[in-house]
Amino acid sequence: MEDCLAKKMEITVSEAEKRTGRNAMNMQETYTAYLIETRAIESQNEGQCSPVDSLWRRYSEFELLRNYLLVTYPHIVVPPLPEKRADFVWHKLSADNMDPDFVERRRIGLENFLLRVASHPVLCQDKVFYSFLTQEGGWKEMVNETGFQLKADSRLKALNATFRVKNPDKRFTELKHYGDELQSVISHLLRVRARVADRLYGVYKVHGNYGRVFSEWSAIEKEMGDGLQSAGHHMDVYAASIDDILEEEEHYADQLKEYLFYAEALRAVCRKHELMQYDLEMAAQDLTSKKQQCEELATGTVRTFSLKGMTSKLFGQESPEQREAKIKVLEEQIQEGEEQLKSKNLEGRDFVKSAWADIERFKEQKNHDLKEALISYAVMQISMCKKGIQVWTNAKECSSKM
Repeated sequence: MEDCLAKKMEITVSEAEKRTGRNAMNMQETYTAYLIETRAIESQNEGQCSPVDSLWRRYSEFELLRNYLLVTYPHIVVPPLPEKRADFVWHKLSADNMDPDFVERRRIGLENFLLRVASHPVLCQDKVFYSFLTQEGGWKEMVNETGFQLKADSRLKALNATFRVKNPDKRFTELKHYGDELQSVISHLLRVRARVADRLYGVYKVHGNYGRVFSEWSAIEKEMGDGLQSAGHHMDVYAASIDDILEEEEHYADQLKEYLFYAEALRAVCRKHELMQYDLEMAAQDLTSKKQQCEELATGTVRTFSLKGMTSKLFGQESPEQREAKIKVLEEQIQEGEEQLKSKNLEGRDFVKSAWADIERFKEQKNHDLKEALISYAVMQISMCKKGIQVWTNAKECSSKM
């Protein structure tokens, strides 16, 4: 962790800007660009003011970077991006991805993504990631030249592996189920929070009616007028405060959403392990089949039914020279298959070792982050309740002075 990029460089996504341009189909589109600023930390520690480097990136470029990281580092739980369009929001907030409040929260999320990657012991050392932060022109060409798209596993192949692996690793199977359950629990929590926010909004705004009624009442009272007017003012302030409160609450919801998306990153590691296990089992099956063919040719006996065996019976046996040539080819294929199987076994063991180390790192991070988020959310709720108590305490004092 001492060598991670986050220790050497300040990274911020400082602002967002709405732009209009032409897409690949030469159609006009509106999009948001984000300003990434970086500054070396070492020179600051030496008392020098290092210059700030800056460049603009679109959300689609962040997506390209993450896809590259997913393919290049399949054993790592790659940090997720913030949502492209708002989900699980209470209905008073706009779900428009161009809404200024949503863009601001996404800006914070994109900065968090970069800091997550820059703090990761492996990802932070990636040259493509470093270029993403420092090289505006030619970066897309650089990442495409890595050929990472060709290494990406097809969804059909991944689905096939899920159903056809004969000996799945119990740890990864359990982890995959945990990812499903984590996503389900956080989704439910976010839905509950959105419903509570809607009701809370209504309760606060109703207090504005108290303010209006108290103000109207004060106009017809001489002795009680000042007290009623003051009480109405406290109610108006209380009613107006809900907008800022629920906007702040959305930031806590975004922290939960990060782990909603982390659950998919966790499952991606499990799927990759399934694919590797599937390839290993297919290679072992193919090797066994070739060994059996070689044995049958050498002994002249066919242990299992095959079209080739029936053809031999109908049209005569092969000559000794033909059989020897086939045996030689099979022996070469068997040798190659054994080397390939050995290589896949080593690759699988290395993957499990690396993946499990990163999963343990992720679990520690998750436990710390979610604990902090839930505590902060509880503190905010307590503070909100105290404000409500204070408003009614003030209203009580206003009534006492009448």
